[in-house]
Amino acid sequence: MIINSSLPLEVLKMAIDSIMSHKFRSALTILGIVIGLITGIVVFSILNGMRQSIVSIIEEYGSNNVYVFHLSTGFGPRNRDERNRKPLTEDDANAVIAQSSTVNDVALVAPSIGSWGDGFDDNLVYEGKNYRWALTDGVTPNYAAMTNLTLRQGRFISEMDNYERRNVLVVGVNAVDALFENEKDDVVGKHVRMNGTTWEIIGVIEKRKAGFFGENEEDRKVFMPYRTARKAAPTRDAVLHIVQAKQGQLNDAVLEIEGILRQRRGVKYGEPNNFDIKTADNFIAQFDGILGGVGAAAIAISMLGLLVGGIGVMNIMLVSVTERTKEIGIRKAIGATKGAIVLQFLLEAMTLTGFGGLVGVTIAVVISKLIMALFPSLPAIIEYWAIGFALFISVFIGLVFGVFPAFRASRLDPIECLRYE
Repeated sequence: MIINSSLPLEVLKMAIDSIMSHKFRSALTILGIVIGLITGIVVFSILNGMRQSIVSIIEEYGSNNVYVFHLSTGFGPRNRDERNRKPLTEDDANAVIAQSSTVNDVALVAPSIGSWGDGFDDNLVYEGKNYRWALTDGVTPNYAAMTNLTLRQGRFISEMDNYERRNVLVVGVNAVDALFENEKDDVVGKHVRMNGTTWEIIGVIEKRKAGFFGENEEDRKVFMPYRTARKAAPTRDAVLHIVQAKQGQLNDAVLEIEGILRQRRGVKYGEPNNFDIKTADNFIAQFDGILGGVGAAAIAISMLGLLVGGIGVMNIMLVSVTERTKEIGIRKAIGATKGAIVLQFLLEAMTLTGFGGLVGVTIAVVISKLIMALFPSLPAIIEYWAIGFALFISVFIGLVFGVFPAFRASRLDPIECLRYE
């Protein structure tokens, strides 16, 4: 028995017996660890799911595209001084195509022409029904191919539509649902009123991947020819350039476009750009910055819970040492070494926190599954390595915070222990 009691497996059984003999106390001790792990894993699973979702959506629009606008785009803050910047023009797009060796094509977008103050009313009306939530853009015919847009019905805007400034529209699924509830399969050719003018619907956009709240922005889109938008809303002079780089030359294209536009817009050497230029990777990096801040806060809360749990473990192990002083004296008297005593209490602490880790991980997985079930549009993805890391951290906390009680127990004098009451 003396020999066997020093073996890790036998010591582990003794540690488990000790924990099980004080179930309620052990449960309270690991509560901080459980809460810390639940917080960390659930928040991480949501952030991880959101990131994978946004990456998928951004790349779906074209990972080889460059987006150029006179104002800052993406998820970051906008500088007030940007309002004084002059918009990009068609001539800028033509210059990029003519002077760049790394660019395939440029699509022009007159963005949200009905959303910036007065000048254009993009409320769609059909037989007494209204759709007031349109995001109306004027686009060139090459927009569909460059952004991987697909149609459910009809066709996209043609060169002739754009050249002749025709009043034609390609609408998203939200407009169809609102205006043509009983005619969803026969929308092409229908005429609607918008901005005091009659427009013909020539196509319906296929629904894109859903965003965080069950809707992609393109579900609300209403596209018209770029030149028609210029005629219908002449005061809306903002132009977004979507530049398609040649395969494998995205970074070179960005440098070339930047150089061409700096020269055309009179930006002097050493001055910052008076326009914004981004790729899909830039948008993802911006989003990662936001997630990083949220993740750091979640990690801080999780670490606080784990710290509280670790202190609780150390405290309860010190109490255990005091309660079992006589037992320690007997074990030492019959030949147990200091190493065996240290191992016993370390394994007990690690078993306690490891059990807390299992409970925390299990509850976190259940919560993540419930989030996905109750809120399907909110992604929550748990990686297997995150579960393994959480379990490792929980056991590691037991090791760290169990060291002091274990060494304290090993240094007790066996004679004093046997006298202890």
